[in-house]
Amino acid sequence: MALPAADPARSIPVLASPDIKATRDFYRDQLGFGIVGPEMDDYLIMRRNEMEIHFWKSDDRKLPEVSSCYIRGGEVPALHAEFSARGVEKLSPFTVRPWNMKEFYVWDPHGNLLRFGCAPEEV
Repeated sequence: MALPAADPARSIPVLASPDIKATRDFYRDQLGFGIVGPEMDDYLIMRRNEMEIHFWKSDDRKLPEVSSCYIRGGEVPALHAEFSARGVEKLSPFTVRPWNMKEFYVWDPHGNLLRFGCAPEEV
């Protein structure tokens, strides 16, 4: 039997950004993410704990408006409380959805949708 990998494979969303610097500022200043790696004009990696999101520079401003990612886990209730306290704009209420997940949403300045969720019993 093989031992579990020390660095397990995981899925990381790669979202479009028409303005990498504005994206960096929003995720850093509003959502508490840090910058990973060298800063580049056409690619950005942001991380907060186990959450990692990559951004690529796109001149098509419609792409972010039809893009999203889902972040799930027991940390989600605390994130909503923190984002509310910070006054994050475009923050939805934290509520149980018809599919029995307690969720809230954040839209970044370019329209990318971040969906945060957890099982209601994790709250």
